Amino acid sequence: MLRRIYDWCIAAADKPYALWLMGAVSFAESSFFPVPPDVMLIPMSLARPQRAWLYALVCTVTSVAGGVVGYGIGSLLYESIGQWLIHLYGYGDKVEAFRASYAQYGAWIILLKGLTPIPYKIVTITSGFAEYNIWLFIVFSVIARGGRFFIVAILLNRYGEWIRHTIEKRLGLWVAIGAVVLVLGFVIAFRLM
Repeated sequence: MLRRIYDWCIAAADKPYALWLMGAVSFAESSFFPVPPDVMLIPMSLARPQRAWLYALVCTVTSVAGGVVGYGIGSLLYESIGQWLIHLYGYGDKVEAFRASYAQYGAWIILLKGLTPIPYKIVTITSGFAEYNIWLFIVFSVIARGGRFFIVAILLNRYGEWIRHTIEKRLGLWVAIGAVVLVLGFVIAFRLM
């Protein structure tokens, strides 16, 4: 089953809708969706390493746009949708401590959590809830998310063939590692908040 999904993602890189779908996943991940855009960014960049820069740019722009929606959820809709999403991910009792830390470490929180597998939607919603400066939020989001996606693009553009061969040789292992990293991201976010 993993092989079929992987093969579909590789084949989908040439489809006209692939870029749009990856952008939609990136947008949604920054505001409410639990799956990171890397599940599409990596296979698409492996299939077409010369387009890795474009894929990273699309992920960055759509992730920041989705982050602004997440910010809006936190700022305008926290009492209803924002609070529900925070509780859905199990962070309800941690929001006040996280909000208080924004007064002192807001820029570092956005930059560091934007670069890691920690769910970015938690940062975006809480940034709105904490009423962090929207323009600084956008600037730091571009730096953090762009850094994350362009690091992937650099690696896949430069070492794409070797990485593709390595992944295809032991696909199950790499999917398991990816799942562990994703789960660890949620655990780390829960512990740090």
